[in-house]
Amino acid sequence: AWVFGAQFALMHRATYLRRDDDRIVVGLSDGGEVSARAVVLAAGATYRRLDLPGLERLSGAGVFYGGPASEAPGMSDLDVFVVGGANSAGQAALHLADYARQVTLVVRKDALGLGMSDYLVRQVEEAPNIGVRPRTEVVGGGGEEWLDHLELRGGDETTETVPAGALFLMIGADPNTGWLPPELRRDEGGFLL
Repeated sequence: AWVFGAQFALMHRATYLRRDDDRIVVGLSDGGEVSARAVVLAAGATYRRLDLPGLERLSGAGVFYGGPASEAPGMSDLDVFVVGGANSAGQAALHLADYARQVTLVVRKDALGLGMSDYLVRQVEEAPNIGVRPRTEVVGGGGEEWLDHLELRGGDETTETVPAGALFLMIGADPNTGWLPPELRRDEGGFLL
C-alpha cells in the first residue's frame, strides 16, 4: 500500500484487510490504516525452490526461477536445463531453444503429456535441440561463480553428473495471500479468485 504525502511517498506493508460498511480498511505496518471503496490486491507469489545449497548459492548465476524472457539471449551455445512438466516449462524450453545449443526438460513424471497440453508436447518433441528426461529429478549441482554441472537422479535411482550452463526452475509458485482474511475466495492452490 502506498501512502502519499505532500512532498514524498512512503511505502508501508499491508498487514490486514477488513470491511467497514461500504469501505475496505487496509492496516499498515506503521500501525496506521487507510480506507477506500475498492482495493487492488497484487500480493505476488514466491517461486518454489529445490532447497539444494549448491544451487541456491548460484541463484542468478546460472540458476533461475521463473521464465527465461530476459536471460534467454545470454544462453547462446550453452547446454540449458529446464525443470518442470507443465505448460510453463514447455514454453520456457521452446523459447530457450531459439538461443541455447541444447535444452533438456527434466520431468519427474513418466511422460510430458501427463502435465502439459498436447499441442505443446508436439512442439517440444519436434524441436531438434530439445531433449526430455522423464522420471528424473535434480538432486544437486554447483560451480564456482556460475553453474557448471547438475546431478540428476533417474527412475532407476542412479545419479549422473552432467555439464550444465544454466538451470531454469519452473516448478510452480505459492501465493503470498496468507495474511488476507479467509472470506476472500481462493482456488485450490491458494491464489485469489
